[in-house]
Amino acid sequence: MRRGLAMLTAGVLVAAACRGKPEADPMAGMDMGDAAPADSGQGERAPVHLTADQARAIGVTFTVVERGPMTRAVRTVGQVVPAEPNLAEITIKIDGFVEQLFVDATGMPVRRGQRLLSLYSPMLVAAQEELLSARRLAASVDSTDADAWRNAEALLEASRRRLSYWDISAEQIERLERSGEVTKTLTLTAPFNGIVLEKMVVAGQAVMPGMKLYRIADLSTVWIEGAVFEQDLAFVRVGAPVRAELAAYPGRAFDGRVSFVWPTVDEMSRTARVRVAFENPGGVLRPGMYATVFLEAPIGSDILNVPAEAIVMTGERNLVFVAGRDGALEPREVVLGARAGDRFQVLGGLAVGERIVASANFLVDAESRLGTGGMAGMPGMDMGTEKQRP
Repeated sequence: MRRGLAMLTAGVLVAAACRGKPEADPMAGMDMGDAAPADSGQGERAPVHLTADQARAIGVTFTVVERGPMTRAVRTVGQVVPAEPNLAEITIKIDGFVEQLFVDATGMPVRRGQRLLSLYSPMLVAAQEELLSARRLAASVDSTDADAWRNAEALLEASRRRLSYWDISAEQIERLERSGEVTKTLTLTAPFNGIVLEKMVVAGQAVMPGMKLYRIADLSTVWIEGAVFEQDLAFVRVGAPVRAELAAYPGRAFDGRVSFVWPTVDEMSRTARVRVAFENPGGVLRPGMYATVFLEAPIGSDILNVPAEAIVMTGERNLVFVAGRDGALEPREVVLGARAGDRFQVLGGLAVGERIVASANFLVDAESRLGTGGMAGMPGMDMGTEKQRP
């Protein structure tokens, strides 16, 4: 069998080079400028006739065109980042001085309402005095004088609102009114549970409106952002389930969903960014980690498809060899769709149930291009008459 295969391959190559050429003089072909161009794949193919023994000798197998579900696997690498809606920057809205830091290091966890720093500001002291004066005035106004009472209540409410606009909490304002005593400092608090990503302030520092003091992130939900190649974009849809694996947690998978696909493609890398949202209980997914992201994109539930190895790709067109009723292997051009693993979607050229060549296509294609209609004349192909060696 090995001898037959070796002789067959040699025969195909020699026949392809020599068949149909007239005898030329020994110097023919030295003019390299007149050399014939390589086959572009557009040459005519003829049906190929093989006996069962010949087919076995060169490793030809067959398969049937099927219909069924197809799912394309898209894989990429991404990085864990904080979810943007869960980011907050603590800025100051008034001139003052940082009296004390209660959260004094980057990376510290904070809870909603937790004290971040105490601030001394002459403007805050004046605002507290105004609030207490307005409260005393409202208490002294005769309730029978409706206009005076309304004016006093409006002044009291405006004094409260002024402090709240400077991020003084309602609890501090209530405590101030209850005690009736002005305090030197007031406190800024955390807006939600999270982690301090950046701390840009130290104790004793003078601050002014607009200055950033902290950057806090709630990491209960995080994003993984990756890049998907242009040819895979059609299969990436918002809401599609995604699985992520991280080197930090071998053997563990994290489930998320596509939350956004960028509307533009990078001109250099030919990729588009994709964002996947993941729930993050326990904070195990940490910003900066790298992850491998797997997305299973369904192409359809009833798709005509064939094995990828059954396709002969010439560069110009795609061919399969269909087994005819008379046993001939007929070349046929097909229109391919998406690839899913080791199978191709077929958009045209084949019908369900047709029997096609699944392997050794390159040998069948070579014989088809020779157009002999059979391999029986090639060395080693007369399997029935080959003499056995002693």
